[in-house]
Amino acid sequence: MSEVTRFLMTKERYPVKKLRKTLALAAVLLVALAPALVLAADPTPAAPKTEAEKAAPAAVKAAGPEGFSIYLGAAFGSGMIILGAAYGIGRIGSASVESMARQPEVADAINKAMIVAAALIEGVTFFALIVCILAILFG
Repeated sequence: MSEVTRFLMTKERYPVKKLRKTLALAAVLLVALAPALVLAADPTPAAPKTEAEKAAPAAVKAAGPEGFSIYLGAAFGSGMIILGAAYGIGRIGSASVESMARQPEVADAINKAMIVAAALIEGVTFFALIVCILAILFG
């Protein structure tokens, strides 16, 4: 048995999956623990001392530790939304092309159904992105 055949027959040919799972777990833990780490650095924010600090707009006040967690959550949420939409539309596209290749006589109906499904995914994606933007602006 050649070394190539032996390599292809072993389970060790997928070390990337293990690395991918480890990196995904590390990213989830980082996102989950980041607000706690930021708040642990300064548990009690200083009280405003001057009139200018008291009258500061909400966007300036959000730049502190609490604002960081809001921005991080909205950025993570936006990223997950975009990844989910891209994955969904990719799956729709691949399945529709495969079914059009299997049954060319119904390609028009499949194409219309694919466009409707992709439009629904895009609509939900835009709604979720607007929610993330509102979380940043009014959070």
